[in-house]
Amino acid sequence: MTQNIPKAPPYPKSHILAASGVAALLSLALLVFPSREVEAQKTFLDLDLGNDTEQVLQEKDDLRAGQPVPGAASPFAKIEQSANSAADADKDLPETADTTPPSDPNHHNITVSNGDTLSTVFAKVGLNANDLHEALNSSKDAKQFSRLKVGQVLDFELNEDGKLKNLQSKLNDLETIRLSRTDKGFDFERDQIKPEVVTAYSRGVINSSLFLSAKRAGLSHSLTMDLANVFGYDIDFAMDIREGDEFEVIYEEKVVNGKPVGTGNILSARFTNRGKTYTAVRYTSKQGTTSYYNANGESMRKAFIRTPVDFARISSRFSTGRKHPILNKIRAHKGVDYAAPRGTPIKAAGDGRVALAGRNGGYGNTVIIQHGQRYRTLYAHMQGFAKGVRNGANVKQGQIIGYIGTTGLSTGPHLHYEFQVNGVHVDPLSQKLPMADPIVASEKPRFMQLSKPLMARMDQEKATMLAANQQ
Repeated sequence: MTQNIPKAPPYPKSHILAASGVAALLSLALLVFPSREVEAQKTFLDLDLGNDTEQVLQEKDDLRAGQPVPGAASPFAKIEQSANSAADADKDLPETADTTPPSDPNHHNITVSNGDTLSTVFAKVGLNANDLHEALNSSKDAKQFSRLKVGQVLDFELNEDGKLKNLQSKLNDLETIRLSRTDKGFDFERDQIKPEVVTAYSRGVINSSLFLSAKRAGLSHSLTMDLANVFGYDIDFAMDIREGDEFEVIYEEKVVNGKPVGTGNILSARFTNRGKTYTAVRYTSKQGTTSYYNANGESMRKAFIRTPVDFARISSRFSTGRKHPILNKIRAHKGVDYAAPRGTPIKAAGDGRVALAGRNGGYGNTVIIQHGQRYRTLYAHMQGFAKGVRNGANVKQGQIIGYIGTTGLSTGPHLHYEFQVNGVHVDPLSQKLPMADPIVASEKPRFMQLSKPLMARMDQEKATMLAANQQ
């Protein structure tokens, strides 16, 4: 029985022509773009652009332009020639040749990682606890090797028996320490490079904080702290700093082979705070006493520093009618609270004798310092006391006496600071501080000979910098 199968309807002639065209294009593409060959002929070039490396992918064949122009140099000729030369050179070498220079198995450079101790570093080079004990106990100075810093490099040299022969480490750009084995044990050596000391100038305008502005101006953290200490008698860096304040510094810079490796003392400085300019010049008297004075020879140092905590935030001021945050009743606040992270150092506001270093009720851990007959300061809620701070001990101005905490009746880590004059509480922020002695009259001419050139240089450097910024 024959079954009738319906015939497919004929496609329009236009569709057939279009399909034929697509098929032809696909065939042509397969001929012109042989994927495997093209992939094999891709060349990668590394172009070093400063610190960034850009990877460029180029096709060896220019598919759009066809064959290269006769006589024109191929942009890949140098690359191909180098590759061919390397291949030809490899043919001349034995197949087993190793062009990598062999490393010395008795020489090890170890970079200290986070969590490393000298014991773990010794173990990395195959030395045991006895080797470590022998090295460290060879002298008192040798124990300096145990004070490791992350990123520090220790250079080990072992002898034929696998024992320590030499150990050295570069502590900084100026100092290297070394242990060398001898017949009697180990000898310790310290190599110190004496840098050239030059003077440098820096200027900055504050738009956020002193630290950030000083960093942008090229000052180190330690130099910024020195700057704050110089002006700390007149400027409260916790509350007085304003946007637009500016500073200038002439300081010592240590240089080795043209490279700055550290800083020294501030020689002179100017700080403009709220439109008022303070000037400081470093001067050493004929008796060898060094201090800072303003341009007229008056001492920058006063009997008390303005704030006992560096760069803290004032969380509560002196008040006779403040509501106590814990007792929840009106109670006089006879001091100033400085909020800062737990463990922040607290400094003695002036020279004196410790009247109390211990627990004191709601004040928690407290230090009270008697300064002569008239003045007394109190520091409360401490986390702990600094070494040597105890009843009857003498302390110097700026000496660390304890650390910020939250002991006693305290809602968070801060320092409660009180200032008494003749037994009466006064506001330490508004109290006029007694001055230290000025330069003696006999040394005034000598001081002015030092001060005037430093002031003139700051004027000149500032003018040059401002002129350059306007161009």
